[in-house]
Amino acid sequence: MFSQSRLLFSISGHLRHIPNLSKVTPQIRFVAVRHRTSTPINTVIMFVPQQEAWVVERMGKFHRILEPGLNILIPVIDKVKYVQSLKEIAIDVPKQSAITSDNVTLNIDGVLYLRIINPYLASYGVEDPEFAITQLAQTTMRSELGKIALDKVFQERENLNVSIVDSINKASEAWGITCLRYEIRDIKLPSRVQEAMQMQVEAERKKRAAILESEGVREADINVAEGKRQARILASEAEKQEQINKAAGEATAMLAIADARATGLKLVATSLGSKMGANAASLSIAEQYVHAFKNLAKNNNTLILPANAGDVSNMVAQAMTIYNKLAHSSATVDTLQIPKCKSPSKKNDLAELFSDEEERRKNADLIL
Repeated sequence: MFSQSRLLFSISGHLRHIPNLSKVTPQIRFVAVRHRTSTPINTVIMFVPQQEAWVVERMGKFHRILEPGLNILIPVIDKVKYVQSLKEIAIDVPKQSAITSDNVTLNIDGVLYLRIINPYLASYGVEDPEFAITQLAQTTMRSELGKIALDKVFQERENLNVSIVDSINKASEAWGITCLRYEIRDIKLPSRVQEAMQMQVEAERKKRAAILESEGVREADINVAEGKRQARILASEAEKQEQINKAAGEATAMLAIADARATGLKLVATSLGSKMGANAASLSIAEQYVHAFKNLAKNNNTLILPANAGDVSNMVAQAMTIYNKLAHSSATVDTLQIPKCKSPSKKNDLAELFSDEEERRKNADLIL
């Protein structure tokens, strides 16, 4: 019986989808009819197939339900009134219009999966279980869609299916039928709404592309700035190290020059302390004087010179006088410091010291 009623529903659903059908043919009302003549005839020995339940009436009253396998009935008195399939059944829910909470009209259809769990209630609780459950699915789907907005229909599709199943099971419990699941198959939007949604999707994609592009430019600028910063840091560190190395080199050079000058001064002092040191000093001063005049002659500058600038001997004598005075002051200091270093008890050392002083004075008088 269920197979024939499903066939009628399938035909009616396909005919409803044919465009302009109402203009060509008159309106036809599709009603599911239960064909009771399709039930098995009582042959005393009955073999019930697996996953089927045969409802038997005795003298017009419910008697029992035949289980799969061998069963024996009384002729004439017993009659198989209903045959219920215990398998899972898939029913197409015809397309219908529904209005969302934001007043958008949708055309939606789906597939309903159900199973008979109580053959007695399915036979006597409702006239046509499949037709009743289909109508219930349509009304439930329409009411659930009215609770949510259009955007939520696509986002909460799974939750919508679960809500429809729960609502159907609450009502179909008295019919001995349980709804296993409901799947929304197709959602058709009005053309204007669909175009608006397409424009929204394109705008969203352009927005994401612009954001990604700006983030890429930002990352590139950050990388370039970071590279320049690192380059400047490395350059400054290199310059710092260069200055440190240069300063260290100059310090080393200055120390070397100072050591060389000190060594030279020691050698000059040692040479001047000899007998011919004064003559050598005079010669050196004269050479430096002449060399200085040679350098002055190379420039065109106007210079003020003393009147006796050409008298080399006089200038050398003046230089030696200054040197002798410096040497005298240095010797005086050494004389004052000698008692601290040497013992005064040694007369020979003191005599030698005074003799050296006298000799220096004589040499100075000779030069003058």
